[in-house]
Amino acid sequence: MNLSDSRTAGQPASERSATEPSRPLARLGAAEAVFNVLRGEIESGKLEVGAKLSSEAALAQEYGVSRSVVREALRSCTALGLTMTRTGKGTFVIANRVAADLVLGQYSARDLTEARPHIEVPAAGLAAQRRTEEELESLRGIVDAMSSEDDPEVWVTLDSSFHAAIARASGNRVFERVVADIREALANQSETLNMVADRKIASDREHESILHAIEVGSSEDAQAAMEAHLHAVGVALNSILNK
Repeated sequence: MNLSDSRTAGQPASERSATEPSRPLARLGAAEAVFNVLRGEIESGKLEVGAKLSSEAALAQEYGVSRSVVREALRSCTALGLTMTRTGKGTFVIANRVAADLVLGQYSARDLTEARPHIEVPAAGLAAQRRTEEELESLRGIVDAMSSEDDPEVWVTLDSSFHAAIARASGNRVFERVVADIREALANQSETLNMVADRKIASDREHESILHAIEVGSSEDAQAAMEAHLHAVGVALNSILNK
């Protein structure tokens, strides 16, 4: 079934026919499918600004997925500025079009895009010069795990771990602390990009290039690989925000 054609996704369960069947989704891509339904109904006006979405439990039952999958989809709706979750009250539609910037907790996508090249590019260069064998093995393990990981929530955790590990391997405590501070925002950004712009495979390849440069000890190549990765992330963000 084409979920984007659904007429009832996101409506409270009490508003649906009791005889209407649930629509189970395959685990792989389930969060993206739920997200696409919700985004489509919000942008089309089927779910109006001010409307309250069904609870996580109700949405999970409707689509035959876990509540963690629903949470992934809802986080991306919030990141795009379409919804807001109010503690103890639920999730509400606050806009019917994507915001001018992504909301990523304490930081916006613009904040990250402007700051990361000044932090992570030189950190990658220093990591190529200073990394220990133990740090290199840790980076290899993260990249290997990411390439075979199908769970999007686990993957984004590994993604932020990779960037934090590079900052740590740089031997510069300032870079390490700054990346640690933005780590949650990085994970939220990656989650949304994977869901909306299908960035996972490209990111895996870009991470492999960064790792290779650090392995061979090329500061110049490590900086260039990180710069290319961050540029690709910026292009993907612009494609979302300019739609």
